[in-house]
Amino acid sequence: MKNQRIMPGIILIGFGIYFYLQQSNIAPFQEFYTWPTLMIIVGTAFLGQGYWGKDYEAILPGVILVGFGVHFHVVNRLEIWPDHMGTFTLIIALGFLLRYQKAGTGLFHGILFLVLAGLLLFYDRIAGYLGLLENGMAAAWKFWPAALVLIGIYLLFIKKK
Repeated sequence: MKNQRIMPGIILIGFGIYFYLQQSNIAPFQEFYTWPTLMIIVGTAFLGQGYWGKDYEAILPGVILVGFGVHFHVVNRLEIWPDHMGTFTLIIALGFLLRYQKAGTGLFHGILFLVLAGLLLFYDRIAGYLGLLENGMAAAWKFWPAALVLIGIYLLFIKKK
């Protein structure tokens, strides 16, 4: 039985604490009076709904919202944190994999996004490792987006047997 009161309860508590701290103007929390904090609160509500309410489909949006919120908070504070499209893809992959852990669906999507995130995050290193094949790889590397489109078309329109 899915408990539908968890998500609104967490959102109301989170927003109440957020706005109370904002009105109190407490100095250590000044950095957190931003929209990424609101994303984290809503994402936490989705995760609460997903895990406590056994509504496992809510895990994916929860991980995405919390992950993106944390990313936007941390990206300008830590030099080692990547500010790259691959980071977003990795967060989405983690969402699919965590949902698969509970719901049993989305493993293919999670692995696909994980591979794509690895390619995006480590593009420079991969290109460096393949430096010996530079001319051939440079030409092939220009067409990898087209390969993604073709694979997507195949998945959409070619029926399984």
